[in-house]
Amino acid sequence: MVKRQVGRQDPEFRMEQVLMKQLLTIAGSDCSGGAGIQADLKTFAALGAFGMSVITAVTVQNTRGVTGSQDVRPDIIAGQIEAVFEDIRVDGVKIGMVSCIDTIDAISATLAGYQSAPVVLDPVMISKSGYRLLSRDAIGALVQKLFPLAFMVTPNIPEAELITGIAIHTTADMEQAARQIRGLGAPFVLIKGGHRTSDVTDVLYDGSTFRHFPGKKIQTLHTHGTGCTLSAAIATFLAKAEPPPAAVAQAKAYVTECIANAIGIGKGVGPLNHLFPLYRKAGMVP
Repeated sequence: MVKRQVGRQDPEFRMEQVLMKQLLTIAGSDCSGGAGIQADLKTFAALGAFGMSVITAVTVQNTRGVTGSQDVRPDIIAGQIEAVFEDIRVDGVKIGMVSCIDTIDAISATLAGYQSAPVVLDPVMISKSGYRLLSRDAIGALVQKLFPLAFMVTPNIPEAELITGIAIHTTADMEQAARQIRGLGAPFVLIKGGHRTSDVTDVLYDGSTFRHFPGKKIQTLHTHGTGCTLSAAIATFLAKAEPPPAAVAQAKAYVTECIANAIGIGKGVGPLNHLFPLYRKAGMVP
């Protein structure tokens, strides 16, 4: 009997290539594996997508905090973007840590030439431990150059406060901030409510309608990389042609499951369990 080999000319192979979405993350590297590039790639894989990465910075961090970082040269950042787009179909893009003006300039100038996939921008500014991941003088450049390229921006409450100058305490405050941020260029704005004490409702605004995505606070220390994971998941569901509200709802459900089943790695704020849904489907967990 001749053993059939599956190769590039095989119909099954071609169908798999068509069905599997291909996502690019442009972000910083977390050597402890819980956030940034590493969290994004795990998220893409968990949701059935193929992940690619453009590294903007290398950070020195673990579950107890960030202690240092080194930016990647702008020409290397631009080269990474070009290398991916010139060879591989990109169905969605997630942008995370972009720490300085030179990095923002390189991304905006290069990515503008490849506007064929929805961009989800997570405006990462300060780590949970208080380390500044975006220089103060770069906030304006981030807003002016990357917001207009984004299909959706996903600031958390502290980030939304820095961008708008609005003190956010209530859902109404979140809506006010979303209105202001949408005026900066992105069609969709998601204000994440995870920093609130008990009610972790997220607010999505499209210029005419507010949609609320309620959730209960999970009492756990292990939330490292939550924002990175959520934005990567949204980008994946958008690439799968889900409408923005559905993409947010499914991404939030995924992140909630990953938080609820965190495995407590490290001595500080541990990471999510990004691959838990796959482990569950494989029967590897009860």
